[in-house]
Amino acid sequence: MAALENINFRRLIDTYYSTLTGLRQQGGVGELHLRPAFQNLLTAVGKKVGWSLIPEMRLGNGRVPDGTLRDEYVPRGHWEAKDTADELEIEVKKKIEAGYPLSNIIFEDTHRAILYQGGLRVREIVLSDRQALADLLTAYFSYAEPNIERFEEAIAEFKSRIPELANRLLEILASERVTNPKFIAAFQKFHELCQKAIDPRISLAQVNEMLVQHLLTERLFRTIFDNPDFSRRNAIAADIENVIDALTSRSFSRDGFLKSLDRFYIAIEDAARGMSDFNDKQHFLNTVYERFFQGFSVKQADTHGIVYTPQEIVDFMCASVDEVLQDEFGKTLSTPGVMILDPCVGTGNFIVNMLRRINRRDLPRKYAEDLFCNEIMLLPYYIASMNIEHEYFQLTGSYEPFEGICFTDTLELAEKDQTRFSIFNEENTARVKREKDAEITVIIGNPPYNVGQQNENDNNKNRQYPTIDARIKGTYTKDSKASNRNALSDAYVKFFRWATDRLDDRNGVVCFVSNNGFVEGIAFDGFRKHLLKDFTAVYHVDLGGNARKKGGGNVFNIMVGVGITIAVRNNKHTDNRIFYTKIPEYLSAQEKLNHLAQFKNVKGIAWELLAPDLKQNWLARNIQEDINAHIPIGTKEGKAARTVEPKTIFKQYSRGVATSRDSWASNFSSTTLAEKIQQHIDAYNQEVLRWQFMANKQAGVDDFVTYDDKKIKWSESLKAKLISGIHIEYDVAKIRNLISRPFCKKSVYFDRTLVERVYKFPSICPTASSESENKVIVISDHGHRAAFSVLMTDIIPDLHLAAAVDTFQCFPFYTYNEDGTGRRENITDWALEEFCTKYGVGVTKWDIFYYIYALLHHPAYRTRYAENLKRELPRIPLTVAVDDFSAYVEAGKQLAGLHLNYETVAEYPLTWVENNSIPFS
Repeated sequence: MAALENINFRRLIDTYYSTLTGLRQQGGVGELHLRPAFQNLLTAVGKKVGWSLIPEMRLGNGRVPDGTLRDEYVPRGHWEAKDTADELEIEVKKKIEAGYPLSNIIFEDTHRAILYQGGLRVREIVLSDRQALADLLTAYFSYAEPNIERFEEAIAEFKSRIPELANRLLEILASERVTNPKFIAAFQKFHELCQKAIDPRISLAQVNEMLVQHLLTERLFRTIFDNPDFSRRNAIAADIENVIDALTSRSFSRDGFLKSLDRFYIAIEDAARGMSDFNDKQHFLNTVYERFFQGFSVKQADTHGIVYTPQEIVDFMCASVDEVLQDEFGKTLSTPGVMILDPCVGTGNFIVNMLRRINRRDLPRKYAEDLFCNEIMLLPYYIASMNIEHEYFQLTGSYEPFEGICFTDTLELAEKDQTRFSIFNEENTARVKREKDAEITVIIGNPPYNVGQQNENDNNKNRQYPTIDARIKGTYTKDSKASNRNALSDAYVKFFRWATDRLDDRNGVVCFVSNNGFVEGIAFDGFRKHLLKDFTAVYHVDLGGNARKKGGGNVFNIMVGVGITIAVRNNKHTDNRIFYTKIPEYLSAQEKLNHLAQFKNVKGIAWELLAPDLKQNWLARNIQEDINAHIPIGTKEGKAARTVEPKTIFKQYSRGVATSRDSWASNFSSTTLAEKIQQHIDAYNQEVLRWQFMANKQAGVDDFVTYDDKKIKWSESLKAKLISGIHIEYDVAKIRNLISRPFCKKSVYFDRTLVERVYKFPSICPTASSESENKVIVISDHGHRAAFSVLMTDIIPDLHLAAAVDTFQCFPFYTYNEDGTGRRENITDWALEEFCTKYGVGVTKWDIFYYIYALLHHPAYRTRYAENLKRELPRIPLTVAVDDFSAYVEAGKQLAGLHLNYETVAEYPLTWVENNSIPFS
């Protein structure tokens, strides 16, 4: 009610009246023309109280109100608009006879409105009465059925209690695994099953989590879905129940332990029983499932991207696949042999949606033969099984177990020898084999988005998949020109690669909603190339939402942008086309979803046909082609050349260093740094000794080491050195200068073991004495998000020198042997000859060095090539006049002097260049 009290109803109602008047002035007279006015009013008020309006949401049995308003969990009200030419009372009577819910519904015809609540007619008003309309809206949005009120209190407390209850269960499991022989044997067998079906590296802690998930939620599955035989019928739940039976064989009582949760369960169950429509129950349990993971299985939620797919997205994708099948192949979802696979089924929404679109006469055969899905996590596997089986029962009137669902890791199925082993149990193994033998036509779903853990101390790595990872390396990575291709490790990229290969050479469709970073990402040039090579038509709906780019509402409430991709392979076509549309960034998440609902499918969109350039840019706007005529500052090929001098300006370049443990390996005080790094070294050496004397190393180093940021900061390479038994000795000479941010000096412990990535800096700044003679131009690497930056330094630079989200490339004047000997100039003789030909034989390599530094600061250069600089390292033009060349060199020297003395200057500091009319052309 507090939210309602703060609503300015007068303003919202004025907007409603003016909208209604405008629609009538445009000639609107019928329901379809006039209902947007009241819909907008309900949407605006709903937004204030946390309710979302979903237009024409199907309730079942043919009931489709014009609007359904729901909070985070459950429907809270409905709205039905009628034509002004009809008799409102008669129309209301028809809807009541048709079974429309009367719990909280408004019927209106732009003149009158009738409100039903709790099955009773409670209010009737004339809509032109401003106060009466405000009172009606207040009554409507403040109404909550008794079971809903209890539920909202229960679900909030249930979520807060989950960590406490889960930890108590984990303590019981740990105790029983030591003292209960029957449970020890059952647990060991179950652990082995999980290693074969899910992940050979699955830890004891992860298996414990699965048991806890089952114990805390199994009752809800039985009661909410009215499925008392769930644990007996479900192939995986039955195995878990065997483990639980062993757990409870002595003194632990499941019912006794969960007794304290009775009031939560009852409130949740009562709320669910009040939902007459299964769709509402499905959405409800999906949301409970999300909250459960957020409260307990946080690492699983992060690794697998626990995100419920909004129904508007599911509808659009499934309808689009049906349209594409008809247009491209003359088939439908109902056609025999059109086999459909959801590789990461979640809670089953895509398969459920497909069932509704298949002809009733074909449904039994399709259900038994042509539909497949996989899930790797226990809770969603349970929910998906029940959702799919219940939907089939609703559509056909008979219950049949869904044998197309497998409890397995989809990406693991790509391994050639994977099915030589039992995959959890005999029934599940048979299902997996049947799926692997199927000639899949359609792959559809919502793959997880996760590029990998940010902190090794989280011990939450993404799993490695040798076959898929090798395929990515041999395709997307191989054909990428980017220097940083870490983004290709994202889970959704693996699923695109897997799905493409899973089609083999057959015609078919891949339809994913995923992170849309591949559309413009620098590292995805090879990905884009192969996507267009592997498919004859690619449709992409850009839903935006990238928080770093201020992308408006995000349909998944995550940080990265989201898009829907429909990739079609039809071997009859010889051309390859990309169709693109972008939903306006400024819209809210719900408004973007409403756009999708209005599109209905791919046929409802006016597509933009994209024409990729030679560098695989799809959205290459403001790219300047003339930059290709300029000299590259450096190239990957040039760096790799050993015998032939490259046709670039610099032979070598490198990223700045990345410690991966800044709090230990760098500090503003060299004294404090010395103390802390010695503590870190001592802690590491103790772990090395402990590892060497551990008898059983099969558990692996990830589960062995102690994760405590106050003692040691782990990284992947440091763990590798621990396994190799490498001890570290402190060396005071390794305390060096570091520039961590512009004009900001720190001390760093420059050691290959404790600095995670040194790149080429042992040959650029090998010793402290090299700082007195070498100079390094540091520039934004391509793919930068912040403004393009350039800085000169004579000490070791940080990888993220000027922006935490960007990396930087460093171009030194000299390079050395790692002991500091063998100094050599890094600018090529080829480049010197090019400059001398243009500007005279007196040009030196230092002149070139300072010319480049001045040029990269020039406002005109940065502006003209802004889009190019996001995609590649700078190319250096030799287009300035001969008379101006020396002015650039002098400007570069002056600017370098300021920067090397750590004096800050303006963003574009070459005022003397501009004042002296030194042009850029």
